[in-house]
Amino acid sequence: MDIVIMVGQFILGLSILIVLHELGHFLAARAFGIKVEKFYLFFDAWGVKLFKFTHKGVEYGIGWLPLGGYVKIAGMIDESMDTEQLAGPVQPWEFRAKPAWQRLIVMLAGIAVNIALGIFIFWMMVLRFGENYRDNNLLVDGVVPGKIGKAVGILPGDKILEIDGVKIVRFEDLLSSKVLLGNSRLTIERAGKTEYLTIPSDVLNMVADDGIEEFVEPRVKVTPIAAVVKGSAAEKGGLKTGDVVVKVNDQPYAFWDELRNGVSSNAGKDLTLTVLRDKQEVPLQLHVPANGILGFQITDEQAKLYKKIDYGFWAALPIGASKAWGSLLDNAKGLGKVVKGEVNPRKALAGPVGIARMFGSHVDWVKFWSLVGLLSMALALMNLLPIPALDGGHALFLIVEMITGKPLSDKFMEKAQVVGFVIIVALMVFVMGNDILKAIGIK
Repeated sequence: MDIVIMVGQFILGLSILIVLHELGHFLAARAFGIKVEKFYLFFDAWGVKLFKFTHKGVEYGIGWLPLGGYVKIAGMIDESMDTEQLAGPVQPWEFRAKPAWQRLIVMLAGIAVNIALGIFIFWMMVLRFGENYRDNNLLVDGVVPGKIGKAVGILPGDKILEIDGVKIVRFEDLLSSKVLLGNSRLTIERAGKTEYLTIPSDVLNMVADDGIEEFVEPRVKVTPIAAVVKGSAAEKGGLKTGDVVVKVNDQPYAFWDELRNGVSSNAGKDLTLTVLRDKQEVPLQLHVPANGILGFQITDEQAKLYKKIDYGFWAALPIGASKAWGSLLDNAKGLGKVVKGEVNPRKALAGPVGIARMFGSHVDWVKFWSLVGLLSMALALMNLLPIPALDGGHALFLIVEMITGKPLSDKFMEKAQVVGFVIIVALMVFVMGNDILKAIGIK
């Protein structure tokens, strides 16, 4: 059932993006009097269709191959490679009969719709939920580095004050592209002194391997135990709700990360925990399981760090638009790092399986629409790439035509489509193979 929910969400999200993208091309073509012959969700490869009907001369349908969709525009060399129509005389309702600027608008209309959709989704999310963030000024005890944070040189208790000379107001900025795209300089207060730390350019490789949660988190003091897991080593050892763990084997610890490390370092061994109970120190003997987890949870004090900003209908628009454009630019920068060899493409690129796993195995509509918004902007960027067979490739050829004053030959366009198709198929094979390798644990 989990797989069904995951695949269902993926197909629903993909269908929304494809239909709206192709609708952009469809409406723009019709607006300029260009005939559209087909409108398909998914590809009807080798003529296999799951569903179809004809309305006002247009064949609408659903193909069997869920890797995209298309509108077949009369008089245009596209992925269908139908050149038979082009052998006849030019008709006024054909794509090739229209001025280059109109054809350019038709080719960019799908991208424009994806961008508009992304902005709309982010706008609605900001309107509904506002902005929640942790105030970096309230992190009086600094941060705790995870595996990645330690690797780049961050130490427990560091107070990270600036990113590239700009004061950090929101802790979440440390987990954003401002830092994780690499080459950023952090200003750190460490033991009362100012230090500077440059994040390596390939940090995204580490994030892909270990997850963003392994960068940094706010440092918190040891607080009273909020819950003890039934049947756990903590319960067997006598820990109770309200206890405050103050020592591990007579070593005092003030912070949760120190306590956690002190316990996990004794995995598989007996240890003495000293807890503060009813204002008195009580020693308890416990055996730490092999996984180093005793089975208790401390009171969450991070809620005090959070601030929320609510926005009205129109005030939310520029915030949402900024988030949408930011995601597009982040993807563009990340792609640039892949091209320059700074980031391993196996770690940076995801195909259908990887994207489906992002949706998860249970329905969370906030997460669903957030992902659709992000994917809409990613789809816009992908289609902007100047690869033949993609919208960006068609747009590039039209811009060349507008500059030179004459269209590129049909022969050239046919060969360009073949090259573009080969590139896209090769890319799809790569990302799908990469997805499968990741799914079976090969990174």
